Amino acid sequence: MSKRPRDVPEPDARPYPVDWEQVAELRVFRTTEERWQRLIGWRTDMRRKGWKLLQVSARAGEMVAVFGRTKDELLARHEVAS
Repeated sequence: MSKRPRDVPEPDARPYPVDWEQVAELRVFRTTEERWQRLIGWRTDMRRKGWKLLQVSARAGEMVAVFGRTKDELLARHEVAS
């Protein structure tokens, strides 16, 4: 049995508080710091589509971004939250 490196998060570890799931649909995006800087157009497009950037953190050279839309916003747009 192999051990996971210390800097690799557990597969079920959430980079956000669990209670956020009750009020919003969330998307987690992981990438390198260098690539994150080049994705300005993609991030702008996410905001245009109604996603808010809720949190960004950096760990061991990895950027972790959490985008969300509240369930009320989804209902107003007639979209179904999973």
